[in-house]
Amino acid sequence: MFVRITKRTNIAVRLLMFCAANQDRLVTKAEIADCCNISENHLAQVINQLSQLNYLHTQRGRNGGMTLARGAETIRIGDVFRDIEGDLPIAECFADADNTCPLVAHCRLKLALADAAQAFYAHLDEITLESLICDNEDLLKILNPVACVR
Repeated sequence: MFVRITKRTNIAVRLLMFCAANQDRLVTKAEIADCCNISENHLAQVINQLSQLNYLHTQRGRNGGMTLARGAETIRIGDVFRDIEGDLPIAECFADADNTCPLVAHCRLKLALADAAQAFYAHLDEITLESLICDNEDLLKILNPVACVR
């Protein structure tokens, strides 16, 4: 199954992995943008959303930055995807307002796609942020070159 996630969700997961790899300090938007190849404008929007969703704690000011608002072991990737993606329709038949498909009342594809989406999220629910970085030394070298071994 081919699933395409939005750019916002991709940025959110990279941002959270960076924060998890650097849990011992405040990290800045500039260093995340540089390390993860993300524009600071896109990053600022995602930081704001993740802060409102209680994934990040942000601190303003000259010595400001951000940290995870809770432990990486408690952050489920399925939740991050749901919170960032929202209820995006998988196909036209899921979008009630824009649906022009004449088959929707009798088509079984909608149910099959809904079941597939549930399976996708159920699998992501088993994955924590911690599991993405734990013992992943090559990733940690990229995200935290100073302390690459946990």
